[in-house]
Amino acid sequence: MKIQLEVEYTDGTKVEVSCSAPDIVKFEEKFDIAITNAATSMKLTHLLYLAYASVSRNKQTDLTFEKWTETIEGIGAADSPKSKG
Repeated sequence: MKIQLEVEYTDGTKVEVSCSAPDIVKFEEKFDIAITNAATSMKLTHLLYLAYASVSRNKQTDLTFEKWTETIEGIGAADSPKSKG
């Protein structure tokens, strides 16, 4: 299972973040909710944390979650996974 999110940073940069199993597990442990149940009461914090789990796991930030959120302008579902090639 993968969840594709688009993150917009305060400098205007937009990146696609691919959240996979390790990120989803971290999310479920943090919020004590199954990802499948989160959709019924999804919070901005949930989306941000899921994206943060991915970027921190991939060593794309060394900021804490709270500091990282200060660099974010917006977040949402990505239109479609980017293809390579």
